[in-house]
Amino acid sequence: MSDNQGAPAYDIGKILKALPHRYPLLLVDRVQSLEVGEEIHAVKAVSFNEQFFQGHFPGRPIMPGVLQIEALAQAAAILAIETLELSDSGKLVYFMAIDGAKFRNPVEPGCLLDLNVGFVQKRARVCKFWGKASVAGKITCEVEFTAMVADPPAES
Repeated sequence: MSDNQGAPAYDIGKILKALPHRYPLLLVDRVQSLEVGEEIHAVKAVSFNEQFFQGHFPGRPIMPGVLQIEALAQAAAILAIETLELSDSGKLVYFMAIDGAKFRNPVEPGCLLDLNVGFVQKRARVCKFWGKASVAGKITCEVEFTAMVADPPAES
């Protein structure tokens, strides 16, 4: 799902409609391509203004690996929502498990973090994904993870 002239499949407006996340935890800025039922390529523009760079690490800012995995999971949520036709359903996609996470290279301010995610297995409520994050073709993070589609928690 992208147009032939390279326009993103999802701009920030569509991302905000698909995901419940908001600043400072929204970690997907654009979806370059989305093949329903297969995979997604999304992008996170990593800025020096990100809150986590204040403490991770002063003098040597590096994006925490756990946030790279969260960015991959958010891209996976968009893929799942499109594939399972859950747009406007109110359903959320929750992490269940993270397997085999490996961190290969640091992610520094000023780069574009490519987020590539695909299905390993999909069912109506539980899906397993593979994910790879990279900067300029160099892999920064590889992981498999499982997520569950469910209703949001009841308000108290």
